[in-house]
Amino acid sequence: MEGVLLLNKPVGMTSHDCVAKLRRLAKTKKVGHTGTLDPDVTGVLPICLGRATKIVEYLTAETKTYEAEVTIGFSTTTEDASGDIVEKKAVDRIITLDEIESVFDSLRGEIEQVPPMYSAVKINGKKLYEYARAGIVMERPSRKISIHELTLLSDVTTSDETVKFKFRTTCSKGTYIRTLAVMIGEKLGFPAHMSYLIRTKSGSFHLDQCLTFEEIEQHLEHGTLEGQLISIGSALKDLPKLIIHDTLAEKVENGSVLPLPSEFEHLEVGAPIVLYNEDSVCLAIYTKHPVKQHVMKPTKVLINKQN
Repeated sequence: MEGVLLLNKPVGMTSHDCVAKLRRLAKTKKVGHTGTLDPDVTGVLPICLGRATKIVEYLTAETKTYEAEVTIGFSTTTEDASGDIVEKKAVDRIITLDEIESVFDSLRGEIEQVPPMYSAVKINGKKLYEYARAGIVMERPSRKISIHELTLLSDVTTSDETVKFKFRTTCSKGTYIRTLAVMIGEKLGFPAHMSYLIRTKSGSFHLDQCLTFEEIEQHLEHGTLEGQLISIGSALKDLPKLIIHDTLAEKVENGSVLPLPSEFEHLEVGAPIVLYNEDSVCLAIYTKHPVKQHVMKPTKVLINKQN
């Protein structure tokens, strides 16, 4: 069994938990996820099975779409609903739709964001959440992110001196929606946190393509799970593509260096080129040679003499 399984990740499980469960269900060790979701977050989590684990790094999508809820009135240690309260300030005035739209306008485009302390970002070889659990607050460098879309999805509701509303955002890889919720609150003049989050899209993968664990178990029981997997070739369809004939295909299977077609000369070293045979089988991923001119070298051979 090989390919990409689109999981609708449930609440309460880490991405690692999901991988471990799928290893047990599919009875294979070759399982890997393509992008971490926090335990409280649900939604699109592409999981690679079998040889598809070789393409994990190419499926960490540059853009993702989320639907979230922000609660205005108190902030937390983790910037989401699971943390301890850090600061409270009663929302003692009406927050208008025009105000929210003005804040959204200020956050669209390229902005600076400081990663939260409870995150897997590494400083001095140690993850930030490890420092946070030890009660140490580290200085974190800001990073540039892009907010492509920021849209209000709900009415603004008031309860117990707090205000809540839902929004949708499409953003660049590396964006923390928890921190975005905090930033929205700050611009409105109040502490805030993210109280709900679902990832609805990761690259070209949509939520409506995803299976729950219950559905996965049903497919396994009926022997139909393999038909639900996205092939390696289909998963890589948005990357630069080259179809080669059988003679070259044999060289690819042996990991040979090949001439670089002129249409790929503009690519940077490291940019992937996906090679398919004439039967549309994905054979390998190549890139421009870092030293030799007009040549490309393999970075991942997906089908070789040993397969």
